[in-house]
Amino acid sequence: MGRRDTPATGSSHYGTSDGGPTHAVAEEAGRVLDWYDRHRRRLPWRALPGDVADPYRVWLSEIMLQQTTVASVGPYYVRFIGRWPTVTALANAKDADVMAAWAGLGYYARARNLLACARTVRDRHAGRFPDTEEALRTLPGIGDYTAAAVAAIAFDRPAAVLDGNVERVVARLRGVDTPLPGAKRELRDHLSRITPNQRPGDFAQAMMDLGAMVCTPRRPKCLMCPLVEGCRGHAEDRAETLPVKAAKVPRPTRTGMAFVLTDRSGALLLRRRPARGLLGGMMEVPTTDWTVGPVPTLADARVHAPARTSWRQLPGEVRHTFTHFHLELAVAVGRVDLRPRIDRGEWVSVDALGEAGLPTVMRKIVRHAFRHAG
Repeated sequence: MGRRDTPATGSSHYGTSDGGPTHAVAEEAGRVLDWYDRHRRRLPWRALPGDVADPYRVWLSEIMLQQTTVASVGPYYVRFIGRWPTVTALANAKDADVMAAWAGLGYYARARNLLACARTVRDRHAGRFPDTEEALRTLPGIGDYTAAAVAAIAFDRPAAVLDGNVERVVARLRGVDTPLPGAKRELRDHLSRITPNQRPGDFAQAMMDLGAMVCTPRRPKCLMCPLVEGCRGHAEDRAETLPVKAAKVPRPTRTGMAFVLTDRSGALLLRRRPARGLLGGMMEVPTTDWTVGPVPTLADARVHAPARTSWRQLPGEVRHTFTHFHLELAVAVGRVDLRPRIDRGEWVSVDALGEAGLPTVMRKIVRHAFRHAG
């Protein structure tokens, strides 16, 4: 079952997914679709008007876009599609190749789930994605949002697709005061009532575009919005204060030391992290454990160094922020004539570092070392 983008033909054409829309609600969906037909974004994963959406491309883009911007995802998506054009091709890929291609996109559990999902589709579904929300949710790494997005965009199911942009649009439209994330269910209920039975995939993408282009977090362009008539946030002059968000819990800070070790040719020692856990399966510069406390000195951390040599601690620190904590790392550099054997270790030339798939924090460490080592 595919999806074709077809122009809107008037608001009365769109019944909504709850089966009993009011005229005003159906009219809202029609206005959104009319706006989308004129102003839709061109995105590399989005089917052109008249084309059938590819479920693989929809799914891949939605996984990549989780907690990541459209601008950041674009180049990664194009490279992935060029290298692995089908879900079966991705399922047959080597883990290390996929993790390397993902490096820099962040939230690396997504890459592991990406492979697990592709292999499940290959092995249990004959290389074809299931076409309902319920069945999609059984696949690895697919939660409520992704299942709804793929069902709507790829299979034209009338699913309520609630991402961050859409949350903002619906919260303002209906004047929802409940703080996020607790408001998600309420917002989804509101969205379900206006999601049309016809062109639900276009409607979902239209709401995303509306949040990205018009109903922006600051200075929303209300007079350009197809939903301004009947928008409570605009009528009550508080659109910019919605949605309400719960106070953020402060992130703790963890610390450690990284050891940048080179051999006589200038090759760098890297090692592969365990498959599970933070940055699982990625290549890294060897470090101490990351713990709460002061940044360690070389005297404190030397026992964790990957080789016995003359280590030198560099000035300054490398800082990086993960979802749940900040990280501060001191950096020590050393050199060896004979390469020691390191568990899961690999020696990589400087010229090949770009192909090693280092995550962002590790690239920061290497840049810091090259900048200060002299």
